[in-house]
This record gives sequence, C-alpha cells and structure tokens, in this order.
Amino acid sequence: MKAAPFAYVRPGTVADVVAELSREGSKVIAGGQSLVPVLAMRLGRPAQLIDINAVPELSALSRDNGSLRVGATVRQRQLQREQVAATVPLIRLALPWVGHREVRSRGTVCGSIAHADPSAELPAVAACLEATMVLTSARGTRQVPAVDFFTGALSTVIEPEELLSEVVFPVAKPGEGFGFGEFARRHGDFALAGVAVRVRTTGESVDARLTCFGVSDVPVSVDVSSQLHAALETTGPDPSRADLLSALAEHTPDVADDVVDTTGDSHASPAYRRQLISALAAREVSRAYVSARDSESEGRSR
Repeated sequence: MKAAPFAYVRPGTVADVVAELSREGSKVIAGGQSLVPVLAMRLGRPAQLIDINAVPELSALSRDNGSLRVGATVRQRQLQREQVAATVPLIRLALPWVGHREVRSRGTVCGSIAHADPSAELPAVAACLEATMVLTSARGTRQVPAVDFFTGALSTVIEPEELLSEVVFPVAKPGEGFGFGEFARRHGDFALAGVAVRVRTTGESVDARLTCFGVSDVPVSVDVSSQLHAALETTGPDPSRADLLSALAEHTPDVADDVVDTTGDSHASPAYRRQLISALAAREVSRAYVSARDSESEGRSR
C-alpha cells in the first residue's frame, strides 16, 4: 500500500515547528523508521508531516551538569558511535539490539521513545535510568519524568501540539553498573522479552533497578534490591559472576511473575515470557552488580 495524501513542510526553527503543530492533523517526522511503515499501511493518516531535520538546535548532543542531552534529530547510530555517549553505558549496551545498522542510521533516539512501542529497547532504557523528556510547544517547555511519560502501547503524554525536543539521561557515576539483554526470534526482530538493569553500590549499600519490556503495554520497572541482597547472602559480598547468577536464579522467577502482564500472542505465551524474564534478569543483574563493584573499586583507587 501507499500512504494517504498529506501536506509536507520543513521548518527551520523550533518556533516554526510548534507553530505548524498547532494545525490539526499534524505529525512530526525525523528518521521515519517507525512512522513511515504506519503511513504505508494506512494505520495513520496525518493531514500534514512536519520534517524537523532542518532545525539545527534539535541535532544537539552534549553533556551538561551530569546529564547527557539528546536532541530530537540525533540518530541512534550517531549516539552509538559518539564518545560522549560512553557516559551513559546502558545506552551503549542497548543500541546494538535496536533493529539493524541501516535502521539505526536513520532512526532517532527521541523518535523511538515517542513511538513507545512496548517491545522497543530505548523506552526501557529511559525508564530504567529515570530519564527526563523535554516537551516543547507554543506555550513553552515542560519536563516529564520517564515514569509518567508512557501511558500505554504506542501512547505517551505528548499532546498533539507538543514536540519531544530532547531526552535528558543521567550520566553514570562511580559505583554504578549496568546490564541489558533481550530475546528475539532473529536479531533485529521485535523482542519477545527484554531487560535493562542499573545497580548502585556504596559500601554495604546495594540498590538494583530492573526494567522489563515486551511483557506489558509500557516498560515495567521494579526494585530488585532485596533479591540481590538475598543472593549476596548466599554467595558473600565478592562473588564471581557465575556464582551470583546461580544464586539470583532462585529469586527472579517471582519477579517475572509480577512483571509479565500480557495474555500472550502467536510468538510467545505468558509462561514463556516469564521464563525469559527470569533468565535475563538473573544474567543481567549479576553482570551489572559485578560491573558496579568494579567501578566502585576503581573510584576508590583514584
């Protein structure tokens, strides 16, 4: 099929973009990797497409006061390769799983987050890191934390006249470690289930956050600090990753039971997704803990 007819504009400033968004039926396009298939199948019929690629300030990628600011037209491939992105290791872990290289070369970080596909990697990363979404309209800007941003499958709090102008990710600190994993039928396919993990260690204190995707309408974040503590009581405070993974595997099935909220589909049943989440969570929490422990030790030795 072909897209239904639409008007096309290519403004050069943010002010012009938000002015065009006030027109009924307008839709923003940047990379188009999510939107173009929707148009081609006529699942969406916008009256007007607003191409934001000519707006210089939306291509900004910078570190600012402990945060990484990613503009609306920053490509996923660019973020994967730029050195400044190394300050947010979880993004670096997740991006190779996003589609294929050709998709990442055009697809934008903000576009994937705004599309809010339940099986997408970048919304889960934003939720796990508690990123902040900056929404711009003719009324000004507002900041929305990731926990409040996603409202359902392919649904967010973005109003029709608003633009997701940037996403602000916190940079990693000493004592933090990260893990990311997913399972798909083929690499580049939508994930049947996946996890993003952040672990913080400060002396005896350990904090672990697990975000699951592909198992509900939105990314599901849970605190798994108690499960990690229980595993460390079995292994001791300085376990090998293999020993910690084995100990965690005793506790992650209960977590999987809580987070999987789907009736299943032709690709995987709820029970199978629970098995995937349990295995992925044990693997990636153990990876993140060992990384956090090593990061804390390096920080003390400096």
